[in-house]
Amino acid sequence: MDVTILGWIAAVLLIVVGIAGTVLPALPGTILVLAGIVLGAWLDDFSRVKPWVVSIIAVLAVLAWVTDYIATVMGAKRAGASTLAIVGAALGTIVGIFMGLIGVLFMPFVGAVIGEYIAQKNARQAAKVGLATWLGLLIGTVVKLVLVFVMVGIFAAALLLSA
Repeated sequence: MDVTILGWIAAVLLIVVGIAGTVLPALPGTILVLAGIVLGAWLDDFSRVKPWVVSIIAVLAVLAWVTDYIATVMGAKRAGASTLAIVGAALGTIVGIFMGLIGVLFMPFVGAVIGEYIAQKNARQAAKVGLATWLGLLIGTVVKLVLVFVMVGIFAAALLLSA
């Protein structure tokens, strides 16, 4: 099989796995998508996807990562979350991966509530923090997913329009 074809298969796989990783926290989704795009541009000697296009996509990748982090932290801090609540949300997210879509959606909330309850021993505060942390995670993930699809769209447009 031609090396170029294998390279394009790798680029597409990186992008597809990266999109999945945008929602699944165990995978560095945005970085994988960016790696696939850079590989695809490089395979074509940056003739259709110019370096300035890759640079714009890289800025969007950084923005997606930063937005995801900021949204989660802001949601947690706004409710006065403890460090244990944030750790609990992260652990809940990891556990949720093994429970399917419902687990991915709701285990961060459960983890944040448990973490906050351990830290504060106050059920009402734990529920408030859990909800705020969960909403921050959800908003961050949606924004990150939108930015990742914009990245892929720019890449696809550059490939197709320069053909």
